[in-house]
Amino acid sequence: MLVLALCLYLTLFTWNLRTGYVDKLATHTGLEFTGAVLKPGKWVRDQVVEFWDHYIDLVSVRKRNDELEAQLKEAMFSLAEANEDKAEVLRLRSLLSVSAPAGWERIGARVIAHRLGVQAELESILLDKGYLKGSGVRTPVVTHEGVVGRVFRAGPYTSSVLLLTDPNSRIAVVSQDNRTPGIVVGLGPRSQLEMRYVALNAPLGVGELLVTSGQAGAFPKGLPVARIVSIEYSDISLFQKVMAEPLANLDNLEEVLLIGNTGDVEAFDQQSLDTQQEDDAQKQ
Repeated sequence: MLVLALCLYLTLFTWNLRTGYVDKLATHTGLEFTGAVLKPGKWVRDQVVEFWDHYIDLVSVRKRNDELEAQLKEAMFSLAEANEDKAEVLRLRSLLSVSAPAGWERIGARVIAHRLGVQAELESILLDKGYLKGSGVRTPVVTHEGVVGRVFRAGPYTSSVLLLTDPNSRIAVVSQDNRTPGIVVGLGPRSQLEMRYVALNAPLGVGELLVTSGQAGAFPKGLPVARIVSIEYSDISLFQKVMAEPLANLDNLEEVLLIGNTGDVEAFDQQSLDTQQEDDAQKQ
């Protein structure tokens, strides 16, 4: 067996020296074995490296996404703030377009509350100006659209305004075209106004503008108040039934103007004027 093995070895050795086949076979076999061992390891390494790189990229993307979301929220907040500032500037420009008549001065004020009182029985708003800042009792309150009402209670730094739609409100007016006088009376929240004590034969038209008459110095003369929407005649009344709509938007008030009397215009008690006009109307 030993001799046979030795002969076989010598034969293979001699044959390999002449042909080199065994060396080639051993070389190829070794290479394939090495490749078979290293290739799975390289694949595993590549997969690990690729996963790690993608994970790092995902972390960076997530971080960038969070940053972009934060910037978007900040931009949306800034845009909303800018839109609010723009709306306020437009409102203030409109208010500044209102010029005070001679003997009167403009005082700007902000609305800080609506409908005050027990069970909100009064159509009113609360302003951030009191008598120390020129918001005295009976001071007219307007916007660029028209008359809002007048102050009926004033503190040092705040004041309450009775809106012209309140049933307790009385404003002496005159029609702009026909110069027919009357008293505009409120009928309640979100209701029309009534122009009272207009004689049956007094000239008046639907769509005509009603402005303050300036009587008694309670309001400057010529401030727009309302527009006539209907006129009815009755056989049992001495007066026309005239309905009007306020020109000022009373539901969305944010800033208003107080028209203060500088003292050059003589002021009287408006309530006394209204009472006198009612007595005169009843006598007629």
